[in-house]
Amino acid sequence: MPVQFLTPEQRSNYGQYLGEPSFDELTRYFYLDDADHAVIGVKRGVHNRLGFALQLTTVRFLGTFLEDPVAVPSAVLQTLIRQLGVGNLDRLHDYRTGDQRWKHTAEIRERYGFRDWTDPIIGFRLSRWLYALCWTGTEQSGVLFDRATTWMLAHKVILPGATSLERFVARLRSRVESRLWKLLVRDVTDQQKNRLEDLLKVSPEGRSSWLDKLRTGPVRVSGPALVRTIRRLQTVRDLGIELPKTGIPSSRLAALARFAGTARVTAISRLPGVRRLATLVAFIHCLEATAQDDVIEVLDMLLHEFFNDAVKADKKARLRGIKDLDRSATLLASALKIVLDLKIEDSALRRRLFAKTPHKVLTEAVARVEALVRPPDDVYFSELAARYRSIRTFLPTLLQHIRFDANPAGKAVVAGFEWLKMQEKKRAKLSPEVPRDIVTRPWERHVFREDGSIDPQAYMFCVLDGLRKALRRRDVFVSPSWRYGDPRVGLLTGAEWETTRPIICRSLGLSPESTPALAALSAELDRTYRAVSERLASNPAVRFETVGGKKEMVLSPLDKLEETESLSALRKAVSSRLPEVDLPEILLEISARTGFTDAFTHLTERTAKAQDLATSLCAVLLAEACNTGPEPLIRRDVQALRRERLAWVDQNYLRDDTIILANAILVAAQNQVGLAHALGGGEVASADGMRFVVPVRTVHAGPNPKYFGFGRGVTWYNLMSDQCSGLNGITVPGTLRDSLVLLAVVLEQQTELQPTKIMTDTGAYSDVVFGLFRLLGYRFSPRLADIGGTRFWRIDPAADYGKLNVIARHRLSLRKIEKNWDDLLRLAGSLKLGRVPATGIMRTLQVGDRPTQLAQAVAELGRIEKTLHTLNYIDDESRRRAILLQLNRTEGRHALARDIFHGKRGELRQRYREGQEDQLGALGLVVNIIVLWNTIYMDAALAQLKREGYPVLDEDVARLSPFVHEHINLLGRYSFAVPDIVTRGELRPLRNPDDEDA
Repeated sequence: MPVQFLTPEQRSNYGQYLGEPSFDELTRYFYLDDADHAVIGVKRGVHNRLGFALQLTTVRFLGTFLEDPVAVPSAVLQTLIRQLGVGNLDRLHDYRTGDQRWKHTAEIRERYGFRDWTDPIIGFRLSRWLYALCWTGTEQSGVLFDRATTWMLAHKVILPGATSLERFVARLRSRVESRLWKLLVRDVTDQQKNRLEDLLKVSPEGRSSWLDKLRTGPVRVSGPALVRTIRRLQTVRDLGIELPKTGIPSSRLAALARFAGTARVTAISRLPGVRRLATLVAFIHCLEATAQDDVIEVLDMLLHEFFNDAVKADKKARLRGIKDLDRSATLLASALKIVLDLKIEDSALRRRLFAKTPHKVLTEAVARVEALVRPPDDVYFSELAARYRSIRTFLPTLLQHIRFDANPAGKAVVAGFEWLKMQEKKRAKLSPEVPRDIVTRPWERHVFREDGSIDPQAYMFCVLDGLRKALRRRDVFVSPSWRYGDPRVGLLTGAEWETTRPIICRSLGLSPESTPALAALSAELDRTYRAVSERLASNPAVRFETVGGKKEMVLSPLDKLEETESLSALRKAVSSRLPEVDLPEILLEISARTGFTDAFTHLTERTAKAQDLATSLCAVLLAEACNTGPEPLIRRDVQALRRERLAWVDQNYLRDDTIILANAILVAAQNQVGLAHALGGGEVASADGMRFVVPVRTVHAGPNPKYFGFGRGVTWYNLMSDQCSGLNGITVPGTLRDSLVLLAVVLEQQTELQPTKIMTDTGAYSDVVFGLFRLLGYRFSPRLADIGGTRFWRIDPAADYGKLNVIARHRLSLRKIEKNWDDLLRLAGSLKLGRVPATGIMRTLQVGDRPTQLAQAVAELGRIEKTLHTLNYIDDESRRRAILLQLNRTEGRHALARDIFHGKRGELRQRYREGQEDQLGALGLVVNIIVLWNTIYMDAALAQLKREGYPVLDEDVARLSPFVHEHINLLGRYSFAVPDIVTRGELRPLRNPDDEDA
């Protein structure tokens, strides 16, 4: 029997009025046109005319006829009374019980074309549409139910009973899932089937299954760890799983793979045969990309450790020899003074020189200097060569199993890598066809010997040096891969781009042709220069100073904005009215107010019901956000808080996609509160990173002594609106440059707010970032800490900008933009549509040495935008203060998050990327819940103050902070009650190890 998935509330609301319709709904569904009046006008009696109108408009709005046709909201009744001009409603109750209502129902069906869903044509069209929707997506049954209802309303189909539609959706989902499972296992051979089933068996070496071993990624960065990671990848490849040629939606595969990646092996073993096999097939298919990403992750970190350690070793060696270098340099300097003394005859020069310093001593000094000095572009080959044996622990395995591909900038690296692979196979005399393009000038003196041959060891290090740089630029990539694939895959091309170009240009407000777009940019830059120049004399914050022989601009820092007495008093008045509350209560209250817990759905895509599920979800979110784990929250006497319930919820409900959906609900709720709009309109957002130390062994953390000391850590880079709600967050290892992830965190946010002005701190900007944000319709507004070093660019070399002429020294080349305008539009369109990964594109474009023409065009466009921003920044104090205010709000959000994340010394103890993302996603969600709760109650406190006659100033309200939390108990409560058995001097009963709760 098909499962039932509707909640009692959904079932009772189906086909019913839910409160008063809005003004727009009344206008759209309850307006009677001339044809309606003509039909209604011939009805006898006021009650019949009004009853017919009620049934007609109700079926238009709800898609069904009510059991009681006159049980409608008062706004609906009054709207129709005004249109029909009737006043006497005494007989309206007769319409409810009379036969005329049924005749009207039949007439409305026939005259207005409303059809039954049992019509074969309707049933076929609805099934086909819903089947396609279900096949290509992973929407839950409740969402599909709502989609089906919307479709029937749009196609004038009378809604069936809730149970009938519920069963229809459940049967259709079951058909889709059965087809998916059968399609996945269709080409699996008996041998592959046996090998997949063996994954669920416990390995002879231990208690874990082969599947558990495959699911366990690397946690160390070392040569042996890389070899084990490559062998894990090869194990996946050896299974030989290939998907059918028929397209299977990636979202479907990802959902099945996620279940297999997190569920217990026993749970997978209990699945029906076809579903179990399909789940394993999807898991292995997705695991190949994941395992290959793990290989590249470890390789990338390992190579950087090797090369960084070589630099450190060289520095230590030089420090040890610094005294010898000083002595030798001093000796040679004194000898050179004799050579430079023009009073000494050339014939007597050697005699005088060697008389002061013997020939042998000078020769030894020269040798010591040559041994200790390093060229400016040194590659530290001698230190690398000392680590050759360490490289050999993983290089043969790497060469054998990993294949790289590249864009044009990385072809030389791949050619060198393939040559190493060939030599590893041959183990013979070196081939003369050595790819030489990979050998850069610093490496030439080490790779090429005097006789023209190559040093194979030096060539190997040269290739690995090029590989590590190319991987980070994404010039070299692997396939399949989630994070290290070709960033160009997905770019709009060919006929698809020709079709999409007009839509992209309209949506971004860009011209398809470069000439008008560049003319508008040039005019805007010229106007801004002249306007700022005119106001420069009256701008006390700007002055010019001579630095290094050049005139530089100096911008005075902002004076502290003192807190007014009225603001201090208002803050005190509001905070004193906020209720004192425990954090769990806040989560449960906001869940009841917004229903954000409804966004958390079961991982297996089948409806799973549990009593008090919202309580369990709030407990799991709290355990993750506070970093305490579930122990403080477990209650054996409360079913929703038992250990096994919390573990089940954590494993099946808490994941990236459900956190994103829940967060969107919270952001929408925040946008409905009046105080939120006083803080900001949602058009502005700021981005910044929060650092977490990761004390466990993992490859998904990076070093940075400034933030993590001698350990490693991650950065949680998050986006916050000017309404103080968090919109999105990305977890990155170490302290990756902000500019690499900024675009991704903005483009990938999925809330109803669409900020267009993005504010960041100084470290997040570059010319490329400015250019891409301008293309995509955003105004990038970073805080500028040091104006003096900023370059000001101009287009017209002859334009006179007064005092600004001394700093507007750099000339822009519009030719680069003009030549690549179509490619710029194509890139912007592909990013806007989510066709290409923003982080990968940023890595490709932000290349200091050999940038592509497209990268140069983006940077050139960015220089225009950066100059516009800088000019407006120095000209407008309110702009500078607004940026500072928003960044301070971000710091306030981070301070609140830090206080919430108090457990385990505030350290993130997740080994794998998914666990880090889920835990920090839960933290962001709980922060937003607290902010929403504070905003609601602060708004209520302000309303009460106004009713009491308190003078509430708008400018003071705008400076209130919803991050206050002194009234919130974040740490839990402790019990000092002792069981009676202890007070009698007896011992507590020992735990039963067979009890699951124990």
